[in-house]
Amino acid sequence: MNGGLLVAGTTSDAGKSVVTAGICRWLVRQGVKVAPFKAQNMSLNSFVTREGAEIGRAQAMQAQACRIEPTAQMNPVLLKPGGEQSSQVVLLGRPVGEMSARGYHGGRQQRLLGTVLDCLAELRGTYDAVICEGAGSPAEINLRRTDIVNMGIARNARLPVLVVGDIDRGGVFASFFGTVALLSPEDQELIAGFLVNKFRGDVGLLEPGLDMLRDLTGRPAYGVLPFRHGLGIDEEDGLRVSLRGTVRESTVTPPVGEDVLRVAVCAIPLMSNFTDVDALAAEPGVVVRFVDRPEELADADLVVVPGTRGTVRALAWLRERGLADALRARAAEGRPTLGICGGFQILGEHIEDEVESRAGEVPGLGLLPVRVRFAREKSLTRPTGEALGERVEGYEIHHGVAEVLGGDAFLDGCRVGPTWGTHWHGSLESDGFRRAFLREVAAAAGRRFVPAPDTSFAALREEQLDRLGDLIEQHADTDALWRLIESGAPQGLPFIPPGAPA
Repeated sequence: MNGGLLVAGTTSDAGKSVVTAGICRWLVRQGVKVAPFKAQNMSLNSFVTREGAEIGRAQAMQAQACRIEPTAQMNPVLLKPGGEQSSQVVLLGRPVGEMSARGYHGGRQQRLLGTVLDCLAELRGTYDAVICEGAGSPAEINLRRTDIVNMGIARNARLPVLVVGDIDRGGVFASFFGTVALLSPEDQELIAGFLVNKFRGDVGLLEPGLDMLRDLTGRPAYGVLPFRHGLGIDEEDGLRVSLRGTVRESTVTPPVGEDVLRVAVCAIPLMSNFTDVDALAAEPGVVVRFVDRPEELADADLVVVPGTRGTVRALAWLRERGLADALRARAAEGRPTLGICGGFQILGEHIEDEVESRAGEVPGLGLLPVRVRFAREKSLTRPTGEALGERVEGYEIHHGVAEVLGGDAFLDGCRVGPTWGTHWHGSLESDGFRRAFLREVAAAAGRRFVPAPDTSFAALREEQLDRLGDLIEQHADTDALWRLIESGAPQGLPFIPPGAPA
């Protein structure tokens, strides 16, 4: 078997990432050696592979669904927005410069097609099947000429395409039909069918519409996936999706001790790696919410200042909104705060930035004895160490170089009373360390909170991935999916006018 499939979507956030992961987990449970692939990803939620390459966290999660180590080949192009008009371009895990959207789509993107196809060919030569994820919609007709992630990759690699639609948003039938009808005849030849995602209710009421859609397009629905809470794991788009929705939708498990622990995460601009707090949200009795007003910090037992692609911009935002003063007041009162990566830099005394913002010298909040200088070379590492008497693993993604001038040692950063700072993402996924840290937070906050002794974040993540695999196995036409992956798009699929504009 040397199969492949592209999972496209009618829109962003249709569920491509989780459907791709679910198909991967279903396949690996059938004994198939499978790998994920996304040619081009735009995300501030990234991960560092063991060889020190930066890729989207969604692809790292999908690799876990495949039970393999993630590599740079699984996400050869990563775009990290730095503002409204520009992004850092990460190629094969390494940053190669900043570029405007016009400059990228004006020529650079198409020149990357060869690299993308080489990576896909390497994966297809190694694995039985490669499940690819598209981006946005394949019917973005303004970008089709330079597309390397949707129909551009499907056409070049002859991949069948499964289009996912989020019925919870409404308009899914029009979205399915319109997606096909806006593609050229050559692109339409590869659109094999549809997958309905996030359906609530009686599937019998939906079936007449699916039959009509098949009559109109000549393409079947490959399944109807029911709505499930809390499956938006390692999404791409920060606060708009994933954790904020997951935390609000999920039921907080009762605490082991007498009190719950309330965690407020500052929703700073260009927030990166918001998944750092997933492990906190997984703890029984821990309530996590994202906040953007100083009064929302009042009842928080712990405030997290997360990572950001714009440290100086986030610092100015905190000051403008009064959150900076609220953080200083917390420190003066001995109330816990944790800064991670850019958040750690913000809590320091001084920032010198001629790289990210080019703002020069900027005073920090002065809560930690740290001075930060931005270097052009990005740190991409997978450190291990010990803190609070427990082993810790993490990963680092930053340009800022921190000079720690005092305080108590804490991972690569420092601690002053109940204010902690570190560049390490993912450290809270280390179970023993997370429990020790929460005990310290509870003591400083005066809460009778007790961490659960047996919460395993890795096991919970595996359970989530198995739930995704179960969705595919139980609610998709897996026999038809198998034929699609193995043999490609069916021959003779009809053309649906009007097709792509000239």
